[in-house]
Amino acid sequence: MAPIQRDRLAAVIGPAVAEAGFDLEGVSVSQAGRRSLVKVVVDGDSGVSLDDIATVSRLVSGLLDDNDPLTGSQPYVLEVTSPGVDRPLTEPRHWSRATGRLVTVPVAEHGPVTGRVLRADESGVVLEAEGEEHEYGYAALGPGKVQIEFNRPDRGEEQ
Repeated sequence: MAPIQRDRLAAVIGPAVAEAGFDLEGVSVSQAGRRSLVKVVVDGDSGVSLDDIATVSRLVSGLLDDNDPLTGSQPYVLEVTSPGVDRPLTEPRHWSRATGRLVTVPVAEHGPVTGRVLRADESGVVLEAEGEEHEYGYAALGPGKVQIEFNRPDRGEEQ
């Protein structure tokens, strides 16, 4: 029984996940007793709903069932999930999706900076910190971390 190959798995499911409108953020494979645990992390510009998770789960499950060479006929458990708030912000798309959120990020030459993401594009991020806008290129940033806010100013009234 050959182990499931993470890289081959990502190469097969990545294009299908993208076609469904999501980004494949990660794939991991670990042993869980006699089975393999295949964990697939997906994200999208509008987040990921439970219906989205179910759709991607069916899609990935079908691909795994149709590609015995990937699983080696080995039994597996599939877990499809979203990245969660503790995922580090490392890619431009992560920063863009954090627009409006309060983040803490290590900045070269400055140390840690806490500010609100005003905008992000392919070249960098603009943070509002201490009432001022600061622009940073990605090369100057370490992995950012979204701060949990229970009374976010931009949430508006819940109905």
